[in-house]
This record gives sequence, C-alpha cells and structure tokens, in this order.
Amino acid sequence: MRTVIDRRQFLSRCACAPCAPWAVGGLGGAWVRYAEAAEGPAPEMTPRQVAPNCWYVEGLSALGSPANQNFISNAGFVVTSAGVVVIDALGSPALAERLLAEIAKITPQKVTHVILTHYHADHVYGLQTFEQAGARILAHQAGREYLFADTARLRLEASRSELAPWINAQTRLVPATEWVNGPRELTVGDTRFVLQPVGPAHTPEDLAVYLPAAKVLYAGDLVFRSRIPFVGQADSRNWIASLDRLLAFDASVVVPGHGGASTEARKDMQLTRDYLAYLRKAMGAAAKDMTPFDEAYQATDWSQFEHLPLFGAANRMNAYNTYLLMEHETP
Repeated sequence: MRTVIDRRQFLSRCACAPCAPWAVGGLGGAWVRYAEAAEGPAPEMTPRQVAPNCWYVEGLSALGSPANQNFISNAGFVVTSAGVVVIDALGSPALAERLLAEIAKITPQKVTHVILTHYHADHVYGLQTFEQAGARILAHQAGREYLFADTARLRLEASRSELAPWINAQTRLVPATEWVNGPRELTVGDTRFVLQPVGPAHTPEDLAVYLPAAKVLYAGDLVFRSRIPFVGQADSRNWIASLDRLLAFDASVVVPGHGGASTEARKDMQLTRDYLAYLRKAMGAAAKDMTPFDEAYQATDWSQFEHLPLFGAANRMNAYNTYLLMEHETP
C-alpha cells in the first residue's frame, strides 16, 4: 500500500536534488551518449584523497540542473584488498558511470559494495549503475518507507522532466540489498567499516560510515560545508544531538555530504549546528507567539548566513519547515 503523501514531506525530498541500461564493461559509453544529448561541458569530477586508500568526489554548490547533470553532492570510495566500497551513488546514472571510470584509473579492483548515507535523490539516482556492476547495496531500513512511498515516485517523475536527459524514463529507484537496523560492522578484505545510524536527523535513515584504521568519517548530509544546509523535514533537534555523536568518533578527516573534506571536525560542524540552532530559536519564538510565518521571516535577521551559497534558494523553505516543526514541538 502506498503511503499518503503530504506537501511538506514532498518538499523535504525535492530541494536537495531539485537512460537506458548499459553494460558495465563499456565505461564511458553511456556518458558519451548523454553528453551528446546535452549542451555545455560536463562538470569536473576529480577524486580527492583524504587518507591512504580513502577518496571522495565533490559536487557543486548548486541546485540540480541539466547543465550540472545533478552533480550537487559528494560520494566517497575506499580501496580495500578485496574490492572498492563506495559511499553514496551521486545524482544520476551517468554520474555514477563517470565515478566508476575515475575509480578504474586508481585501482583495477571492482566495486563490491555501496553504502548509502540516506535516500535523497542527489545521493541515490546513480544506484542502478552500481547494481548493474554487481555491487551489494547497504542502507538503513528507515529508507524503505520513503523508497516505496508516493513521495519517491513523484520526485522521480519530476526529475525526469527537470533533469532530462540525465534522469529519464529508464532511471529507477533501487532498494538496498541489505537493510541495516542498528550499528553494523562491515569488513571487506583488509578494511573495517563501522556503519552507525544517526537519524532521525537530516532524514529518518541517516547513516554515518567510519573507518577506524584511517580515522576517516563519511558523514553524509549531517554535515554541510561552505553552503546553507538543506533542512527539509529534518528533526533538527536530533540533528544537533547527532553532530555530537559524530564528534565522538574522533575522526581526523570528515567527508561531508556537501562541500570539501574537513580536518577540523568540531570547527567545521559548527556552521551546520549554528544554522540549525538559529532556525529553531527564531522560528520557535514565532511559533510560540503565534506570529504568522511571513511576518516572522521578514522580521528575522539573517545577516550571518545570507552570504552563503544557496541561501536564496533554500533558506525560506528551511525556515518554513522549521516553523511547522516548532509548532508541533511547542506545547
């Protein structure tokens, strides 16, 4: 049975991300076909190494569009002695194929696993490429409710129009091979991964991925750097608490869901924390006083955040969703 959809839930899954199947052996083939169908150069995708065998690619600080192929989020990958583990699948099948090609330049090892930090569109629309490559997919079980709901179907239908030709009639949603319920350890060859549920926060299914030997943490969208966080239907109170849980890993490097990697975890998580706390304070006071949202938004001083990328695109929706949340939290 499909889940009844409400407007706020749909918006919460849309703003973060605003094709025929191909053979894995022909890396680059489908991407070339896509490129011929779209105007302009493809966005640069350059793997960045953050520790021995640990890499990531960084998406653009922008809304998803045909021009950027929906390359607006990060993905990580770890080379082990028995295969490559990818963290998040990027925002289109063509991007995922490009990531496979970049991995192949670094190692002959095949991708054996994909771990999803959450099921937002800009992190999962590339999954079918990795599934076709034979990778196992791990995600938190809370993602199933979204994946099989009308929200996911409607988001994909909208993306086929808004992000064509990169998202098209052949793009599909892919369920996990294994749904994780609680902390989970995964060992691939010589490398141990700790999968730690940290939601509900940014989404109900937030999952952080930590490599103890390398002290690298792939934090997903619990951490945004150098841009306004996307709040959506988040549980912002638990999101703030979850940042403290991430700090307990004592990671030397944190790879966020958006923005560059951090070697100063506490400092670089502060932007996300401060923004969420400010939203809750300002919108909570308005909800408590029953001030209409438009009036409260206009009266709020946003000057400490308005210089950040995507402020104009995301802040009002973030404030509105927080206002609704605080109405529920306020006695």
